[in-house]
Amino acid sequence: MGVRWSFVIFALLLVTSPAMESAQQQPPYSCGPGTRSLPFCNPDLSIRVRSRDLVSRLTLDEKISQLVNAASAIPRLGIPEFEWWSEGLHGVADVGKGIILQGPIWAATSFPQVILTASTFDPILWYRIGQAIGKEARGIYNTGQAKGLTFWAPNINIFRDPRWGRGQETPGEDPIVTGKYSVSYVRGVQGDTYEGGRDRGHLMASACCKHFTAYDLDNWKTVNRFVFDAKVNAQDMADTYQPPFQKCVVEGKASGIMCAYNKVNGIPGCANYNLLTEVARAQWKFDGYIVSDCDAVSLIYEQQGYALSQEEAVADVLNAGMDVNCGNYLRNYTKSAVEKKKVSVAAIDRALRNLFAVRMRLGLFNGNPKKQPYGNIGPDQVCSDNHQALALEAARNGIVLLKNTAKTLPLRRQTGTFSLAVIGPNADIPKTLLGNYHGPPCKSISPLQALKSYVKDVIFEKGCDSVACGMTSLDKAVEITKHADGVVMFMGLDQSQEREDFDREDLVLPGKQQLLIEAVAQASKKPIVLVLLCGGPVDVSFAKDHPNIGGIIWAGYPGEAGGIAISEVIFGDHNPGGRLPMTWYPQEFTKVTMIDMRMRPDRNTHYPGRTYRFYEGRPVFQYGYGLSYSTYSYKFASVSPQVIFLGQSSKPQPPKFNNSVARVTLVQNLSDKLCQNSKSAVTVAVKNHGKMGGKHPILLFLRRAKQGNGRPIKQLVGFQSVELKVDEELEVQFSVNACEHLGWSNEEGLMVIEEGHHYLVVGEEEYPIDIVL
Repeated sequence: MGVRWSFVIFALLLVTSPAMESAQQQPPYSCGPGTRSLPFCNPDLSIRVRSRDLVSRLTLDEKISQLVNAASAIPRLGIPEFEWWSEGLHGVADVGKGIILQGPIWAATSFPQVILTASTFDPILWYRIGQAIGKEARGIYNTGQAKGLTFWAPNINIFRDPRWGRGQETPGEDPIVTGKYSVSYVRGVQGDTYEGGRDRGHLMASACCKHFTAYDLDNWKTVNRFVFDAKVNAQDMADTYQPPFQKCVVEGKASGIMCAYNKVNGIPGCANYNLLTEVARAQWKFDGYIVSDCDAVSLIYEQQGYALSQEEAVADVLNAGMDVNCGNYLRNYTKSAVEKKKVSVAAIDRALRNLFAVRMRLGLFNGNPKKQPYGNIGPDQVCSDNHQALALEAARNGIVLLKNTAKTLPLRRQTGTFSLAVIGPNADIPKTLLGNYHGPPCKSISPLQALKSYVKDVIFEKGCDSVACGMTSLDKAVEITKHADGVVMFMGLDQSQEREDFDREDLVLPGKQQLLIEAVAQASKKPIVLVLLCGGPVDVSFAKDHPNIGGIIWAGYPGEAGGIAISEVIFGDHNPGGRLPMTWYPQEFTKVTMIDMRMRPDRNTHYPGRTYRFYEGRPVFQYGYGLSYSTYSYKFASVSPQVIFLGQSSKPQPPKFNNSVARVTLVQNLSDKLCQNSKSAVTVAVKNHGKMGGKHPILLFLRRAKQGNGRPIKQLVGFQSVELKVDEELEVQFSVNACEHLGWSNEEGLMVIEEGHHYLVVGEEEYPIDIVL
């Protein structure tokens, strides 16, 4: 019954999705009949030549009008207004000012919040979601309901601290995963292929890597992001904070970067010449625009005290390499900065060339966009059946099973009467499923509504007055529990507990939630199921150890189709396969100050370190943890070569390691040819021994024989998600490159490779691999 009714509800919601057929407005564009003969409108010229020509025609006032997110129209040149601020974190949203979801199109597909999508460990899925977001963005633009095509996503800051309110927006705590997510998402949104390499002169939409860099604190106790000075050592900058941005730019070819509010080692992110110009543009060859976070420029003078005047703040950011201000500071103070000789017109021109080049790559200076590449993408792409099905697929595959004692799950559907008590403040509020940075979803169904498609006799009790749970209806919850055949509780967090500009101070469940859960578990005839909706981790050690809490499910914020996905997992119509993309810390971790940016532990000061790579404490649930209704086994089928020689000798010698002295070499001193030849082909055999097929991520880690002295405890070197039928065995291929995957950063921020024994790890299996220098 469950599969059939789940399908019926989903199909019905598809049918009743927003009608996307109606008279369309003309999308805004430049180079119409009056100006198409001008050089900047000539598509046969290079974008560099065209942007220079356009900027050369502007007056100073016209130039200044383009330096803010709400760029003014320039009527004499036929240039319409342009809005740089649009959001597309996990679906096109109307949070920014560039998207107008009022009219023929009034909704967009709302995919799971990024932290749950990351738990699929499926880069192809990430690409498909990015591609869907890009298509919906272009469809909205072509319908005339958008003033821009630049989307300020993905958020690829490392989820360093579990209390961070915006950790939900990120792909988690691992730099490799976060970097890969950024590449997949950006290529999808911008219209590139999954492998990359398509002509960068034509963007479907523009993606923006944010927040550059070391931004992972919003508002904690007395410290806020607007004044926070992130003290980051070179070692952590090199192998934690910067790698995702480097991947986003170098491999993803993102056309935008957002500089962060916070200072890094005393310098505001948007005034940091080293980061914006020397690293992003010179080292990484970034080709795009750099935007400030909203009102970040004003903070440089007004709150951070870094600049001594408004004009100096304007000069600081333009001279550092920033191009456009989200806000009005540059509109208000750039002219006086020029008059006071704080900033040159040449610096303004440089910024404008970057800005207009992106608009040209979007096809907005080639005449009517409907007659250009991506012009055939219409409103039918928005909330399409395929995109809504993709949202359901992502939610299904992201859900993580954390506990399943005595096979409590899946619940067995009874042929006779079966009553289900559904309890909790998160059971019947569809908006909670969406997380933050969302627009109106195509459809909306709560977990409670979805469960009613499986069970006729459902009794609901909210249990708490809100997620904060200051008051409970404990007696009512206990009473319905006593008479129910099964109990499912929907607890956790929502945006009142974790969000932008709001970090948590505790890791336990809010208010009296734990009291309610324990009372219900005690009263239940059978082990209950606990479903947690939250972005950041919570310490549910009590539930993990409770004998009558048989199942625990983490569903993140699973998007518009999340209610259906959760119900399918609970009743066994989908086999859960998600794995945690972040460490779940105990409450005692809150003794660690959130402003300490160090990743490595310091035993002298009892500092435990951060993330699975360095944390020396005992987690509630470890990174990569996740159960299934099936049992999987792994074995290393082959690793070749097992010994990697990185010395300069043409005749490699058998390894002889000095256990007392570790020899290391700088990666930068190894030739490109040597690095290319330092790859090991790793084959892992994976078998499904269970009675259900399922999607299963395989995570390949590296562990070093020598520990301590700044070395990661272990680190992820590869991951893949595969579909395995019952009793099916597959061989999964990984390519491990010593220069890319086996190194770590020294205290100077230089990547090094260490001679000696290393171990590849998958599940409980280990395989030795040696490095010889």
